Amino acid sequence: MEDRISPILYLELSDLTPEEYGAARAHEVLALPDVERATWWRNLMPHRKDFEPDFVNRIPDFASLGIYEATPDFVPPAPPEGIRSIHFRHYPRPAQGFLDGKKTLGLMLILVSPREESGAQALRDWADFVHIPPLATGNIGFKMITPYENVARGEPRFMHLYETATREAESALQSEVHAVPAWYGGTDTEAYRHWQVHEQLVVDYMNTFELAGESPSR
Repeated sequence: MEDRISPILYLELSDLTPEEYGAARAHEVLALPDVERATWWRNLMPHRKDFEPDFVNRIPDFASLGIYEATPDFVPPAPPEGIRSIHFRHYPRPAQGFLDGKKTLGLMLILVSPREESGAQALRDWADFVHIPPLATGNIGFKMITPYENVARGEPRFMHLYETATREAESALQSEVHAVPAWYGGTDTEAYRHWQVHEQLVVDYMNTFELAGESPSR
C-alpha cells in the first residue's frame, strides 16, 4: 500500500480489538517467511446495515482487519480459532488513482464474487473499466484502488482495496453515496444502474477501516 502494489496480501479477520490483535497475533504472522509488513485496522462501522437490502454482507462482520504484505512465495499459516483468513494475489491490471506520497490511514474493503464462474471475467472487466475509474480521481477521498484475486479462486473471488490519506474512509464512502448519482443523472437512470451494479455482482463484504497499528517493513 502507500502508492505501491504488493504482489500478495494476506488478510485476517478477527473479533479481537485492534489493540488485542496487534499484541497477540500480528507479530506472529510478521515473523513468518516471506512476510514483509503488517498493518492492522479498526472497523469503523461494525454490523452496518445501511446498504441493505440492496447489498447484504455475506461474510460475518469482525472488529479488526490484519493485512500482511508478502512475496509470491508466501504460504499462509493455519489461523488460530476465532480468526478467518483470505489469501489474495494482485490481479494483473494496474491500480487506479494517483501518487501523493502520503501515508495510507484509511481503507474501504470491498470483497465480491461472480454469481457464476463463467461470469468472473465479465465482473472483473466491469469493475476495472466501469465502476472503479470515476472513484479513483481523488474527488471524493479515495487515492488508490487496487484489484486482487483470491489465490484459491473461491469466494470471495475479488478484493478491491480503496486507500485514503486520512482516517475518514467512511466519509469517502458517504461522499460516494451522495455524489456519484448526480454524475449519472440520478439514481433512476440506466447510466447510474450500469455503474452501480453488474448482473454477475455478489457483494461478499463492504466496510471502512482506520489504521490502528503497524510494523515497519523488513
